[in-house]
Amino acid sequence: MTRQIRTAVFPVAGLGTRLLPATKALAKEMLTVVDKPLIHYAVEEARAAGIDRFVFVTSRGKSVIEDHFDFAYELNQTLDARGKKEAIESLADWLPPAGHVAYTRQPSPLGLGHAIWCARHLVGNETFAVILPDDLVLSKTPCMKQLIDAHACTKGNVVAVMEVPREQTNRYGILAVGDDDGRLAEVKGLVEKPAPEDAPSTLSIIGRYILLPEIFTELGRFERGAGGEIQITDAIARMIGVAPCHGLRFEGERFDCGDGLGFVRANIAFALARADMRPKLEEFIHQRL
Repeated sequence: MTRQIRTAVFPVAGLGTRLLPATKALAKEMLTVVDKPLIHYAVEEARAAGIDRFVFVTSRGKSVIEDHFDFAYELNQTLDARGKKEAIESLADWLPPAGHVAYTRQPSPLGLGHAIWCARHLVGNETFAVILPDDLVLSKTPCMKQLIDAHACTKGNVVAVMEVPREQTNRYGILAVGDDDGRLAEVKGLVEKPAPEDAPSTLSIIGRYILLPEIFTELGRFERGAGGEIQITDAIARMIGVAPCHGLRFEGERFDCGDGLGFVRANIAFALARADMRPKLEEFIHQRL
C-alpha cells in the first residue's frame, strides 16, 4: 500500500551567484515573481499536492525565509490599527500551522545531494518530496501533485523531466531511458552534466523529486561526483535495479529562476496568467515592442 507523502524538503542553502548583485544580501529564494517570493510558490505547490510538513535546508544569511513563514506581530498590529482585516486574513491563510515547519543547516556547500542528506533526521523513514524553488512551474495541476500521482503507480523514485537541446545537456542530470510511453519513462541510468556527445538522451531532470528513504543511505556514502559535489543523481542511479525509478514528463512550463532571463520570463508568464494583470500588461508589452 502506498503511504501518503507528507514531507517536502526545500534545499535553500545556495548562494544564488548567477543573480548577483541582487542576491548579495538577499536570499535568492526571496526574490519575487509578480508579488510572491519563489519559496512561497514552492510551499504553495507542496500544500496543493497534499503535503503538510515542510523542511528547509538553509545556510548563513537565510533567516529571512524563516521570518517569511512566521507570524509577524508588528505587521498584524499595524494592519489591524488601519482596519485592514482582509490583509490580515490573507496572511493567515497561507502560513503553515505551528509545528509543521522545520529548519536545518547545510554547514558546507557540498552539493544538492548533501543538502538533502542534511534533512534525513527530520524526514525519517518515509518517502518524501524535494522541491527546488529556483525551478518554477506554471501548470494547471501542480507539478508535485503530478509526481505524487506517478509514484502511486510506480512505487519508486520519480523525477520530473523535460527535453533540452543537446548542447545544454552539460547543465543537467540526463536520463538513460528504458520503456517509455511518452509521458512516463523508465530510468535505466543517470548521468550528471554529461558532455553533449556523451549524453545518453536529451531528457533532463528539473527540480522536482519523489525519493524513497533509502536514498539517505546512498547519500551517506559521501561519494563525490560532477564538480566535486555529492550529487543526488548519482545516489538515485545507484538505487536503479534495487527500486523502480521513472522520469515524468510533467504538464506545464518550467522557468529557471536562478538565471536572469529565466527570472524575467517567469514574471511575465505568471503576470499574464492573472486576469487582474493580463490586459494592461499585454498593452504595455505591445507598446514596448
